[in-house]
Amino acid sequence: MPRAFFSGRSAETGFALPFATATLFLALLSPPLSAETDSERARIAAVTQPTSDFSQPEAYERRPGGAATVFKILNRSAFSHHSANMPPERQLDFHVGDGIFKKIWVSSPSSTMSSDGLGPLFNARSCQRCHRKDGRGRPPLAGERPESMLLHLSVPPRNEQDETALREHRLASIPEPTYGGQLQNYSVQAVPAEGGMTITYREIPVALADGETASLRAPTYGIKNLRYGPLHPDTMLSPRVAPPVIGMGLLEAIPEADILANADPDDRDGDGISGRAHRVWSDERGQTMLGRFGWKAGQPTVAQQAAAAFREDIGVSTPLYPVPYGDCTPKQKKCREAHHGVSESEPAEAGQKLFDFLVFYNRNLAVPARRLIGDAQVLEGKRLFYEAHCIGCHRPKFVTRRDSISEEQSFQLIWPYTDLLLHDMGEGLADDRPEGMASGREWRTPPLWGIGLTETVSGHTLFLHDGRARNLLEAILWHGGEAEAAKQRVVDMTKEERAALLAFLNSL
Repeated sequence: MPRAFFSGRSAETGFALPFATATLFLALLSPPLSAETDSERARIAAVTQPTSDFSQPEAYERRPGGAATVFKILNRSAFSHHSANMPPERQLDFHVGDGIFKKIWVSSPSSTMSSDGLGPLFNARSCQRCHRKDGRGRPPLAGERPESMLLHLSVPPRNEQDETALREHRLASIPEPTYGGQLQNYSVQAVPAEGGMTITYREIPVALADGETASLRAPTYGIKNLRYGPLHPDTMLSPRVAPPVIGMGLLEAIPEADILANADPDDRDGDGISGRAHRVWSDERGQTMLGRFGWKAGQPTVAQQAAAAFREDIGVSTPLYPVPYGDCTPKQKKCREAHHGVSESEPAEAGQKLFDFLVFYNRNLAVPARRLIGDAQVLEGKRLFYEAHCIGCHRPKFVTRRDSISEEQSFQLIWPYTDLLLHDMGEGLADDRPEGMASGREWRTPPLWGIGLTETVSGHTLFLHDGRARNLLEAILWHGGEAEAAKQRVVDMTKEERAALLAFLNSL
């Protein structure tokens, strides 16, 4: 019997652990299996069932990342630690990957041949510049050039070839003909940057049931100083801030069947929530796969997410995307002809070994331990979160696959608070830009683990895909569409109930 299903007493809570709900986090000590047995599936179903008891914490609730959860000092580096269950002989690989994540890329030609190949057009010179301390990006302040936020660009299909590429999932969107798939606001010498993002806000008051008033800021986006001519008249813009990168390997390790089991595209259960799986193209495997990463679940794996960011955000080629000019279009001749870092000895600027180290690092950025899980206000907030049916999208628990890519993620009970599905979030959050199967109103449910440490790590409390929400309450109040009923329950809460709800979220 796998030791993950032992019966004993929780070291974190002191509560007895019934057999059916025992934690899975010690599963790495058990012999590896290629598949779950019927009895294991029954126990997994029991342990991942949402609780109805809010009088005390659940067993091992303090470990949202299972055995990979880290118990470290809560400072700016809280998101930057390796999986706690990583053996010492693999930790050096993690630290090498950390150095690559922080590496400042330079333009070619350069004497630092291992770091050249930047751009020619780019949004940031390193992964760390977007994901500061592995955390959440933000909109630019007044007078700043954005670095952890960007604008995606696309146009409707223009011909049968475009329509076929979209229908077969070979493309998620049709790039703007001149500026490509996203606006790059930086460039190397002698190549003009594409332009700059503009943002204006207007305030929208929201009356709460207890007489208090909140205010939401509604953004409008534009582009100034276009350097390559006008945009296509039908160009669609979608702003994105860089999301936190903790727990990505654990999300990749959730069994696809468990994610699909929560999909209800026709809302057959009548609860108003109709999550949809996003099928996207895998350039690694040459086939469609389940999308898991990105604000619209547009990437299927950690590796492809990283390679796409290298290509589009930094302009650096990888073995998966070896073209050295990144997002430059044929109309940007200087960009296409600029020096690059590809050579006969190294066919990609970020070569295979370097890229593998980075992906290993991304898979193993650990989730910090929960705080105050036994606090009375936190427990009350948890009850309100569940009763408002927020868990209809923010599913609390999963058990990862035994055959996960990295051993640190194998067979763990995790608490990401996401279903990784697409949901219609209403007109208020709509970007009106389709991406693959995702409509202009649909977004992937973002994981909530670590959300209460945003200010500690990232120095701000700006949330949602474009950072418009200045705090967690504003983020909730922007919810609409499938989340309208849950949002309205929050609007109807008393001040004390809202405080409890926010205390729970800040404990994650």
